Amino acid sequence: MGALHENLISPEESQTLDGLFALRTRRTPERAAYRYFDKTSQSWLDHSWADMAREVARWQAALAAERLPRGGRVAIQLRNCPEWVMFDQAALSLGLVCVPLYTDDRPDNVAYILKEADVDLLLVQDAGRWRRLAEAVPEDGPLRRVILLDDGEGARQLAEKDERIRLVSDWLPATAGHLVARKDRDPDALASIVYTSGTTGRPKGVMLSHRNMLSVAHGSLTLLDCYQEDVFLSFLPLSHTFERTGGYYLCVMTGSCVAYSRSIAQLGEDLLTVQPSVMIAVPRIFERVYGRIVEQMEKKGGLAKALFSLTVRIGWQRFLCQQGRGRWPLGSLLWPLLNKLVAAKVTAKLGGRLRIAVSGGAPLNEEIARVFIGLGVPIVQGYGLTETSPVISVNPLEDNVPASVGLPIRGVRVKVGANDELLAKGPGVMLGYWNNHKATAQMIDPDGWLHTGDQARIGERGHIYITGRIKDILVLSNGEKIPPGDMESAIALDPLVEQVMVIGEGRSFLSALLVLDGDRWTGFAQDQGVDPLASASLANAKVLTAVGQRIRHALKGFPGYAKIRQLHLSLEPWTVDGGLITPTLKVRRAKVLEKYAAEVEAMYRGGPG
Repeated sequence: MGALHENLISPEESQTLDGLFALRTRRTPERAAYRYFDKTSQSWLDHSWADMAREVARWQAALAAERLPRGGRVAIQLRNCPEWVMFDQAALSLGLVCVPLYTDDRPDNVAYILKEADVDLLLVQDAGRWRRLAEAVPEDGPLRRVILLDDGEGARQLAEKDERIRLVSDWLPATAGHLVARKDRDPDALASIVYTSGTTGRPKGVMLSHRNMLSVAHGSLTLLDCYQEDVFLSFLPLSHTFERTGGYYLCVMTGSCVAYSRSIAQLGEDLLTVQPSVMIAVPRIFERVYGRIVEQMEKKGGLAKALFSLTVRIGWQRFLCQQGRGRWPLGSLLWPLLNKLVAAKVTAKLGGRLRIAVSGGAPLNEEIARVFIGLGVPIVQGYGLTETSPVISVNPLEDNVPASVGLPIRGVRVKVGANDELLAKGPGVMLGYWNNHKATAQMIDPDGWLHTGDQARIGERGHIYITGRIKDILVLSNGEKIPPGDMESAIALDPLVEQVMVIGEGRSFLSALLVLDGDRWTGFAQDQGVDPLASASLANAKVLTAVGQRIRHALKGFPGYAKIRQLHLSLEPWTVDGGLITPTLKVRRAKVLEKYAAEVEAMYRGGPG
């Protein structure tokens, strides 16, 4: 990337998130701020920081004309795009509170949030998305203005029928002068209410202040250096606090450019075009790439497979040596050749310039981390909760222990409490839950320690290792306690498995509910000599035996308790709309068990198998 320059704006200078943005637009006005794909010209275009300042000024003027009270709530349901930032910054600068919404969340869930947070104004992607929402949102509720971003077919007709609806093209003034930076900036004022997509019950509104998110963005930079020359590829939803703090506010702080991926389906193409230097992702992205690599190596077999394994092994040994945790491997002499034949081809598919890939939001399988790191992809794992804005810890590049979730960022203190629960304290800890003092008191104790719900141990050098989740522990009828998360992650590495849930609470043995990949199922079923189109094939003894063998292979490195005795196979994915997963792809265990109650009972009637 050539010379890298630090151009950091501190939380003390900015005080608020909108103050940070205003300073950035003045400090590096001509540098590229946001890159996006323009459908009209079918090309990638840039907005400079000066461009963004002019655009945010227009949004400020439009929002100000709505005469919303300071502290009023405004919601945003858009795909990642520059307009997300424009709306957010304009709202923050007027003292409004942003409520981000997932674009794929269920209408009834969104309606609940809009009512619970008493939202006055909603910015939504298009007419089609509003139509789906409108069925669940009462006309006599608090929502009095709906802004449609896209002027597509039917949008104007909707606006003519409903006086609440305006099109962005009509709502925004043509020009609006200069960006207005407010003088009365309070770092501890409420900036956002982020609703956690809980796996049980209704979501809770996490109240985050300006200081919360600024402190975490800045604290993260003490462990991972980022520069104004960096290009971030953004594809996790901005409604996810991990992306919002790490892939938006942090980038304003450093002056880095953010490129918005068109979609997950086009991520591979966008990586090649954008050539990012930094990428923030959840483990599922790395799992999918890993699955494709493994599948390709199995097909090629022979020399190609052996060469790949050798490259990963030597690459990993080189990594340990560079980290000061291993000896220089003699095989390093082969690295230039192995890199050219194997590793460089993988890194090229990620754009060829990747300096940091941060994985968070869920545990990253250690085997996946070893493979990517061995191939020269610098993956670091981090950890946090929405309630901590969200980062608690991250692995630095120079002290990267993939089995851990890293070191606490600056300002954050951690300790292990009762039942091995990880507790955290720091400036990123939320103000509390919106209108829910009881839940706040359960989450944050009188001494100010936030209870994460995750079990952990802290290593000699300060690295945090997550060992389980208190609420997800399965207790078998013999009293044995089993954390299913690691087992599920290992099983999900099999390309045939799309989704998995290990069950056994109060039972005498473990079973698993599996959703298979529809595309791969056809070939797999034919290999077993069964008709892939026949529903009975999923319960065929040969199929169940073959899948069982694959699961045993996936769990071969686990302790003796990790034995799956019975299986139920399905081709019907668990979806957000179906209420079986959250918008952040976490499985709603109780809902899945409810849906498959009869199948679960049948598995346990059949005995351990």
